[in-house]
Amino acid sequence: MSEVTGALSGGDAAPLREARLRLRWRLLGGIGLLSALVLLGSIAWWMLYGRTHVATDNAYVNGNLVQVTPQVSGTVVAVNADETRLVKQGEPLVELDPADFQVAQASAEAELGEAVRMVRGLYAGHRQAQAALAEREAAVASAQAELARSEAEVERTEAEHRRRQALAAQGFVSPENALTARTAATAAAASRRAAAAALAQSRAAVEVSRNQLAAATSLVDGVELAAHPRVRAAAGHLRGAVLALERTRLPAPVSGYVARRGVQVGQRVTPGTVLMNIVPVEQAWVDANFKESQIEDLRLGQPATLAADLYGSGVVFHGRVEGLGAGTGSAFALLPAQNATGNWIKIVQRLPVRIALDPAELAAHPLRVGLSMRVTVDTANRGGDVLDRKPGSGPRFSTPVYQHQDAAAEALIARIISQNLATTVR
Repeated sequence: MSEVTGALSGGDAAPLREARLRLRWRLLGGIGLLSALVLLGSIAWWMLYGRTHVATDNAYVNGNLVQVTPQVSGTVVAVNADETRLVKQGEPLVELDPADFQVAQASAEAELGEAVRMVRGLYAGHRQAQAALAEREAAVASAQAELARSEAEVERTEAEHRRRQALAAQGFVSPENALTARTAATAAAASRRAAAAALAQSRAAVEVSRNQLAAATSLVDGVELAAHPRVRAAAGHLRGAVLALERTRLPAPVSGYVARRGVQVGQRVTPGTVLMNIVPVEQAWVDANFKESQIEDLRLGQPATLAADLYGSGVVFHGRVEGLGAGTGSAFALLPAQNATGNWIKIVQRLPVRIALDPAELAAHPLRVGLSMRVTVDTANRGGDVLDRKPGSGPRFSTPVYQHQDAAAEALIARIISQNLATTVR
């Protein structure tokens, strides 16, 4: 009975082992097939996507933090903007007490008016010196004519004296007549000496007038009144006073949102004190920190796709590689790593890569400075430069809000000069 049971058990075990073996081979085959599919999929992904794309989630939004700083010292009397507020370019943000600057401007205006009138006096003195020289030159000509007349009179009287002496010696005229002729000759000689002295005096006066004219000419020669050094110096003082008064009102250099306001009414501020920051969010970009092993194929101009944690994967930003950093982050750290040590451990470095964003997408979905981003760069096109080879031309960012201040000063200077001029003087 036991033999029959053993035979039956042995007969049932063989098919069971075969079934288990077939199941094992099927599982191994499935695993092998799945592994092959995964391997083929990985190879296909690498060939079609992975080898031409690099990605990092070590990326953050960056932007311009435009500082609002005073150019003159003063006491804050008004703050017209607060945190998170949108301000427009040129809008006054902070106002300083203008009283001292108004007094300085009034003093500078008076100084310019006085300088204009003083220079007018110099031009008048120059014209007066010219007239005096002409008058004394005419006096010289008159003295020369008088000397010539006196010399002619001397010759005539001496000839008359000689003639009468001869007649008196022959008894044709009386001795008194000859004495009268001698007296006339002596008087004519005295008149000639007086005329010669007057001519010398006139010539000396002409030399004095020429020196005076030269001195007057040196003060006004070659310049118009408005360009005279004294007027320009006074105009420079007034220009500085006007600019100082204008700078008591601090405008917004750019349009954007106020951040980190640190100024209060009544605070005494000095030039260079940061009162607040303006963040123009439409100028934002992304700094993506790629590993040094990822940047081999990065080139300028390559396209990039970006996703922000703020909006999730449903919003995709498009940009392009605008520049690669000139050094790693650790190289520009406040305390750079000192690797010349005995216990050195190699750490993979990261290089900042600047990604420019599409302005239209940025306007539709605004980003904030410091937000986290995930960046993927398509490196299929590797024909661009690794580093920018052309220097920039012109300003990258600029503001025109300070230009009108100098124009106002020039208009005021022209008006004061015009008011203190009776006529146009050269």
